Amino acid sequence: MREDDQKPAPQQVDVAIIGGGLVGASLGCALSELIDRHQLSVAVIEAAPLPSLTDASEQRGQPSFDARASAIALGSAQHFMSLGLWEAMAERAMAIRCIHISERGRLGAARLRAEDLDQQAMGYVIPNAWMGQVLHRRLAELPLGWHCPARVEDIQPVAAGHLLTLSDGNRLEAGLTVLADGGRSGLKEKLGIHSQVRDYEQVALITSVEVSHPHKGIAYERFTDEGPIALLPMSGQTMVLIWTHEQGLEKQRMALSDGDFLAQLQCAFGDRAGRFRRVGQRYAYPLSLITAEETVRPGLAVLGNAAHALHPVAGQGFNLALRGVMDLVAALSEGLEQGEPLGSLTTLLDFEQRREADRDGVIRFSDGLIRLFGVEHRLLSHARAAGLVGFNLAGPLRHGLARRAMGVLR
Repeated sequence: MREDDQKPAPQQVDVAIIGGGLVGASLGCALSELIDRHQLSVAVIEAAPLPSLTDASEQRGQPSFDARASAIALGSAQHFMSLGLWEAMAERAMAIRCIHISERGRLGAARLRAEDLDQQAMGYVIPNAWMGQVLHRRLAELPLGWHCPARVEDIQPVAAGHLLTLSDGNRLEAGLTVLADGGRSGLKEKLGIHSQVRDYEQVALITSVEVSHPHKGIAYERFTDEGPIALLPMSGQTMVLIWTHEQGLEKQRMALSDGDFLAQLQCAFGDRAGRFRRVGQRYAYPLSLITAEETVRPGLAVLGNAAHALHPVAGQGFNLALRGVMDLVAALSEGLEQGEPLGSLTTLLDFEQRREADRDGVIRFSDGLIRLFGVEHRLLSHARAAGLVGFNLAGPLRHGLARRAMGVLR
């Protein structure tokens, strides 16, 4: 008798979401209507303990819910509103009313203002821990099958989808499996899905800083010789700092005293945001552009950082992933109405077609910024400065980019 014959039959589920971080949790919430309408069975497999549902400051191991904050475009806020989640998220969301783009040592600067488009905000900044808490509160209300903490130790294509063997001893046979694990698990490699990787040889140093003047909802993107520096507005006079370093150089600043760190930040950024007075705990994250060569197969979809990990320079990573979540749910809904199985390649190719232009455009834009501002050449530097000045004067161009930054124009 074969060993598999001695095991109990696997549990049949319609959808298995591998990863319960921000992307996987958003997908679970977005599936709620289909779960109700079509009586879908959905399982979520998450390797890390779940975040606390009562204390957003408590970090419980899920990498999505770490000390970082996410810049949520206006379009993403509208998606969360459609899911009934925005009212809760907005409790700790800080509006971005203006995006200020400049280059250190150059006079040119560009400003994208929400008021120019008759909007109250370009987007919002939300602590990841709070966003995770809101998402998981909603998930707790849904009839989901949770396997947490548990890892997918093996994944095999079968006639009806994929067979998942979990570390908790369970086996699931899913009609549709969604990889939303950020690429940490190695499951893409087990399935033979290759990724194109461009190592930027950079590290993002992320922390919070207090500034001497009210930030007035301004987000800053400041390009320097060392790399981009982003400041995102938070509550009070606190701002999230994302400081890009060449690989290895961040170690020196991680080891600095708070006073020396703030002094070096002031020198690198300048005085546009006021004086930097206080700094929080510092974290470092290596930066690469990673794009999966396949995002759909029969019975399989790849979402979030598992599909595309971007440089944070344009703040588009999670917004792009959330649009992927909503497009997948829309494709599944249409497929079900037409009688297609959830894992139908026809349905998943429809999803891929919805995503292709948006995904490729955002990747080119984010990568292009790094290439453009990462090249030191005297004439090119002057051209960049002139371009920023001209950008301020060109209303239609500025408004078009602003709408794209807000995620309301695809």
